[in-house]
Amino acid sequence: MKFAEFSLDARLNSAVETMGYTTPTPIQEQAIPLVLAGRDVLGLAQTGTGKTAAFALPILHRLTSGPLRKVRVLVVAPTRELAEQINQTFTDLGKNLKARSTPIYGGVSKRPQLAALRSGAEIVVACPGRLLDHIGEGDIDLSHVEVLVLDEADRMCDMGFLPDIRRILKHLPSQRQTLFFSATMPDDIRTLSSEILNNPATVQIGMIAPAETVSHAIYPIPEKLKNKLLLEMLKQTSTGRVLVFTRTKRRARNLALLLVNEGYNASALQGNMAQNRRQESIDGFRTGKYDIMVATDIASRGIDVTEISHVINFDITDTVDAYTHRIGRTGRAAQTGDAFTFVTDEDEGMVRDIEKVLGEPLERRRLPNFDYGDFVPERQTGIAHQNRPAPGGSRGGGHTQQASSPRPPRTGGGRQSNWNNPRPQRSPGTRRAG
Repeated sequence: MKFAEFSLDARLNSAVETMGYTTPTPIQEQAIPLVLAGRDVLGLAQTGTGKTAAFALPILHRLTSGPLRKVRVLVVAPTRELAEQINQTFTDLGKNLKARSTPIYGGVSKRPQLAALRSGAEIVVACPGRLLDHIGEGDIDLSHVEVLVLDEADRMCDMGFLPDIRRILKHLPSQRQTLFFSATMPDDIRTLSSEILNNPATVQIGMIAPAETVSHAIYPIPEKLKNKLLLEMLKQTSTGRVLVFTRTKRRARNLALLLVNEGYNASALQGNMAQNRRQESIDGFRTGKYDIMVATDIASRGIDVTEISHVINFDITDTVDAYTHRIGRTGRAAQTGDAFTFVTDEDEGMVRDIEKVLGEPLERRRLPNFDYGDFVPERQTGIAHQNRPAPGGSRGGGHTQQASSPRPPRTGGGRQSNWNNPRPQRSPGTRRAG
């Protein structure tokens, strides 16, 4: 179907055409008519499936009539980056309308936010903490909210925002439309959704698991060799943009510095950075100023960059959900991507948990021509034994060329379990500075 079939306001159709959208994604095709009909919606979908436009378009259509200069729509998001992304989507799609959107989050001055609220924004996209600050100081009136959107609800739960969400709900009208989006459904989120949704329509796109367009592989390695393995991997692998995840802020900062010193166009993204520096890093990564971003899990959501060819988990995640959201940064918008994870002996349990969600073993790999010293990846305790994927047991095509070869299109066939011949990657390679 086409977007024009949704019977949206002509000004929205014009904006959609300007942005180059022609065919709705599955979640847009299913969710937009439900939201237009005023239904509460429980949306379950992987990241990168187009869910922001799935709620933004019908909400903007709703705002083409009714009063202006009142907060009629509240979107709650877990991170500043995601709030900015959602706000930008509303701004781009609603550029021909009178309704205005403003983001609200901490780490920056309240003055511009206060000015936007006082001028009469109809849409507020907020992070819980700063929103509660404005509520407590009487800066925002939520009594006219008609639509509440909780986006990435599972992430908000992970970050400890569940009590804040419950406090926010007390300031909203009981009669409203509520749209609840999540990539996973842990027990806390299932309970919250049952409490706040009224006879919801459920939209679920595929399994609540990493996208099928992503191929996965793990590289057994001792902790002390991780830096060297990353550098050698970047030398051997032709890539687009690369997102490297670390467990700690300090490691993200130090690893980004190491890459810069090695001549790569790299930046860091972690929670201790000032908001303007974080935004510069994200914008630089999106526009191609930086080819590599090293980030903590703060970047696992809210970065809408379709050109990310590889996600490298320098440190494995603490939960399967976190793994899902990290690697959801690649393979977006039906493009293909690769997720590489460095694993140590201590990571055995998490590897097993991830494999259960994927429903298949993760491919084990040895990087060619890399000096592992006395470490033998094939013998890593608990990781390598009796669990190599059989042909056909993993996503993507079965290739045996060297990693520096141009990557052919995927055929959907089985991948061979081959320690010495990793899957070929895309060209051109990651650029070095200068």
